[in-house]
Amino acid sequence: MSGLGDEYLTTKELAELLHLKERKVYDLAASGQVPCSRATGKLLFPRQAVEAWIASKSSGPSPSAPAERPAVFLGSHDPLLEWSLRESRCGLATYFDGSLDGLERFAGREGAASALHLYSAGDEDWNTPAVRSRFGGEPVALIEFAWRERGLIVGGDGNSRPQGLDDLRGRRVVPRQSGAGSQALLEHLLGAAGVPLTELDLIPAARSERDAAVAVLEGDADVAFGLRGLADQYRLDFVPICRERFDLLVDRRAWFDEPLQTLNRFFHSREFAGRAAGLRGYDIDGLGRVHFNGG
Repeated sequence: MSGLGDEYLTTKELAELLHLKERKVYDLAASGQVPCSRATGKLLFPRQAVEAWIASKSSGPSPSAPAERPAVFLGSHDPLLEWSLRESRCGLATYFDGSLDGLERFAGREGAASALHLYSAGDEDWNTPAVRSRFGGEPVALIEFAWRERGLIVGGDGNSRPQGLDDLRGRRVVPRQSGAGSQALLEHLLGAAGVPLTELDLIPAARSERDAAVAVLEGDADVAFGLRGLADQYRLDFVPICRERFDLLVDRRAWFDEPLQTLNRFFHSREFAGRAAGLRGYDIDGLGRVHFNGG
């Protein structure tokens, strides 16, 4: 550098910075395109003003600004949520591939919201510990959607139907993909019951709650670890195992955008209440309760 310190750049220094010839720098200064001043007949370029000018000419978002979240709902599949997204006409696309997959994609800013049902054995809680540990300092909120009844969806001969997890040994069971909250919960409960996963006859995984129930309906599996509402819909027997809290993880900024606000308004409509009441195994009394507010 020329000894002018960090406050100003000379014509030569600016030319080197911009990878231009000095003649081009003179042209930029003469046309007023680049900030400059004259002292003792020399052109001097205020460093801070030049850096701001360069930034203003850069394309794309500022490196410090987070990427815009697309209007996509991620995470775990739920029949009532899926119906609501369609019937509300909120404009949100969906990519449902499991609670854990949704958390990863939400962390990568691939969506505005993510649905999840993750049990934390140590905390005896649903979803909050996982969200707090991953997004504690970020502007996100965890909002309750519903409590759901989960258990064994079964078909076949009534005399041989399983009555609990101990009866799953040797039976054809449809698992869920590894990123699904229901699969993580099933493996946890089987471990607690002393039933090794290897003693189940696992068929290929189903990637949604509905697909798991349909596998039983069509005779491809004897059992699915699924939702009471779907068992009733397909007229299949159901053995209750547990209740789980199904929550929505939302970006707070995206929450106030029209797609999520449209969906939220629909959640408080008579149409939604009627649909939820018609599905056995759903409890929406806590709908909208905030369980975590980060940032």
